[in-house]
Amino acid sequence: MAFESLSERLGKAFKNITGKGKLSEKNMNDMLREVRMSLLEADVNYGVVKDFIARVKEKALGTEVMTSLNPGQMVVKIVHDEIVALLGNEEAPINYKKTGITTVMMVGLQGTGKTTAAAKIANVMKKKQSRKPLLVACDVIRPAAIEQLKTLGESIDVEVFSLGVETKALETAQKAMDYAKEQGYDTVVFDTAGRLHIDEELMQELSDIKAFVHPDDILLTVDAMTGQDIVNVASSFHEQLSVTGLVLTKLDGDSRGGGILSVRSITQVPVKFVGLGEKIEDLDVFHPDRMADRILGMGDILSLVEKAQEKMDMEASTKSANRMMSGQFTLSDMLIQYEQIEKMGSLGGMMKLLPGMGQMANQIDEAKADNKLKKSKAIIQSMTPEERENPNILRAGRKNRIAKGSGTTVADVNRCISEYEKMKTVMKQMMSMSKNGKMPNMGAMGGMKNMRAMNKAMRAGKKGRRF
Repeated sequence: MAFESLSERLGKAFKNITGKGKLSEKNMNDMLREVRMSLLEADVNYGVVKDFIARVKEKALGTEVMTSLNPGQMVVKIVHDEIVALLGNEEAPINYKKTGITTVMMVGLQGTGKTTAAAKIANVMKKKQSRKPLLVACDVIRPAAIEQLKTLGESIDVEVFSLGVETKALETAQKAMDYAKEQGYDTVVFDTAGRLHIDEELMQELSDIKAFVHPDDILLTVDAMTGQDIVNVASSFHEQLSVTGLVLTKLDGDSRGGGILSVRSITQVPVKFVGLGEKIEDLDVFHPDRMADRILGMGDILSLVEKAQEKMDMEASTKSANRMMSGQFTLSDMLIQYEQIEKMGSLGGMMKLLPGMGQMANQIDEAKADNKLKKSKAIIQSMTPEERENPNILRAGRKNRIAKGSGTTVADVNRCISEYEKMKTVMKQMMSMSKNGKMPNMGAMGGMKNMRAMNKAMRAGKKGRRF
């Protein structure tokens, strides 16, 4: 993912200063030199880096930092805050009208994922923001773009308006607005044409649509893989169309990410959405503070929690958790846990959202882990209800049948059962701790207060204390 190399280098730079009991101008300059090189190697604009370092140094050498009990951590906080400032101090939502139809124009060069991004944004609007969006296929240059948008719209149950390639884009936009009013849509997203480069014909078409639609938002789609060229593209589109927001695609790729840190500072156009994968749901509202946390290796717990609430069957999870804590952990419960993990996405992706787990996540063979999870699911699904409830009855004949039914081997079946026994043992230990007052029961974990109580109890358990 973007920023991985930057995160690693910044982590090393901070490691050399956070352990210092006293901060000096020398070790401060050494750290800032590392930060400067890290940013430049990540492809951040030179002028942006220069101003960034100057601001950090000015604040870090202040009396409040130099005399604090932990000056190293204060410096890390300053760098964090300055990265947030580069990305935009707060999220920039869609400019929805209080009444009437909100219109959004999607613009960008060909190949940046603009059409897919239009559908992904419509999906966010519908599922997370309670809007009723209509997608409009105004890219009449590429017939494939129209078909692609229709396919994507069908997958998220959002209607796509199109008059085909024979009708001009402006006329399509005009008829789409009439249709939206008739059908009671409150949001219209226009997928406009792109080019391999910026030209007069493209800009004139976009200007004509803008003049008629009077969009509440003009969102420019930019590819995170293009590096500093993001700045040039954004500047050109902004100069001619007054872009109101950016949509970053392919942030899950291996780009260095520097262009993202540069574009907000130079163009003053906020990032509104980020794409983190190819699936239709792999796009979300951009949170500058959370991205800064991830860049500095601090994880992103809030995004992980939101992802869990969105993807997981909370009722099934709660029932399964309560059964586990009451000592009723079966292979059926284990299957539920595997299914919930699968819904959350890759193990490595989840680990990257946990503080301090970024480097460990990079060491995981995700394909191997995913294959192992699928095997375990298939094995349990090939068992009878009786076998899931009581695996002690599994003898050679039953194991052979399960292996054949799941397309695995008897060794895989034995491994799955062994994992189940280990998990069951852990659950018994947790239940014992809960009864002894060292952990709150699972049913009480409804809010942050109870989560803090759990952390406190776990720390106390290590020290041998009881609550």
